[in-house]
Amino acid sequence: MDRSHYNAGMQGSAAGSLRLLSVVMGGFLVLMGLGKAGWLFDSGPLSDELWGWRESAPALSVWYLDTVAIPGVPLFARVVPIAELLTGAALILGFRARLAAAVALLMVLNFHFASGILFQVTYLTNGYGPPVVGSLAALALGAARLPFSLHR
Repeated sequence: MDRSHYNAGMQGSAAGSLRLLSVVMGGFLVLMGLGKAGWLFDSGPLSDELWGWRESAPALSVWYLDTVAIPGVPLFARVVPIAELLTGAALILGFRARLAAAVALLMVLNFHFASGILFQVTYLTNGYGPPVVGSLAALALGAARLPFSLHR
């Protein structure tokens, strides 16, 4: 039996699966970015969300909120929706999918860290937790040269 044909088929199947995952995660990010589009004109909702997280966050998250996130609200309210839209579009199109997934992963982990949910056992059952983090990590590590993608 010729294993090279079998291995090529398996690689194609894995690449096709990652391509499908990139489209799904791209759609998720685009919708998340559209949901935050109002932040571009009013940073109040982001500020309110961060102050709400601060009330129940662990000490490390409170430090991060106080020193980085809350003082940076005017900037982050503009950067986050644009970054989610751009990384989502890049994943849908397959354009620099590994880079887009890595940037999106850092943004997601940033939110999880700031909210303090990353430090809770319930994080493991949160639909925005392991499924999103795992999907983006898989794309960041393995989404090179996927089929039906814009390359470079």
